Amino acid sequence: MQTVDLYLQDLKARGFQLQEDAIGFIYFGKHYTNAPDEVAIAAIELTLKAQIGFEGSFYVSLLETLIANKINSRQAALDFVKDRQLLSL
Repeated sequence: MQTVDLYLQDLKARGFQLQEDAIGFIYFGKHYTNAPDEVAIAAIELTLKAQIGFEGSFYVSLLETLIANKINSRQAALDFVKDRQLLSL
């Protein structure tokens, strides 16, 4: 299972640079919601796809929504967003 740290390192290795404030929002949201790494990574991925970049408040809001709906895996997060048409991906 991949951690948020490894996911961010992978993004960086692929040339996608996140600013310090974005990384701060990522860890803030993960800890604030007590989200497992897999769900936090899914929220990062969905945020990047939906916003064509990283928007911290969008990420935290999405993560809160996923956790409030007891989403606990990447696939469940993707299905949840798709089923409810929350994002146009």
